[in-house]
Amino acid sequence: MNHQQPTQDLRAYLAGSWAVERTLWDRASGTHGTFTGVVVYSETPDGGLLFREDGTMHWPTHSGPAFREYLLRPSGTPESMDVFFPDGRPFHVMSFAKRANEDQHWCDPDDYKVSYVRDGQDAFSYVWDVHGPAKDLLLESHLRRQQ
Repeated sequence: MNHQQPTQDLRAYLAGSWAVERTLWDRASGTHGTFTGVVVYSETPDGGLLFREDGTMHWPTHSGPAFREYLLRPSGTPESMDVFFPDGRPFHVMSFAKRANEDQHWCDPDDYKVSYVRDGQDAFSYVWDVHGPAKDLLLESHLRRQQ
């Protein structure tokens, strides 16, 4: 495995379709869930990517279709991208580079921490660790490139 190996051009690496499997764990209640689907990174004219995730979520309060979107924009280096919510608010920085593969996002009143790992040319994973008075979650996502 090529853990923490920099991806020289993150935009080129991500572009395309990826199968995603996610485990969800609410540590406060002990509740477990899953999300299975497809993530498509589509190139945008401004040098960025549109992230679109579609799939099926299984959680005690919701089982059925689920989706989300983010915008990725070029950042200071080709091996990282700035991630934004669809409304343009900044979210975090995505990178596999050592010492740059972790970031956090404050969503009042909770703190979201993310860690990215490149598992090879056709696979990567990331973990969101959420702590605060409203949430105590661990979300682990594994993506594999679709041929």
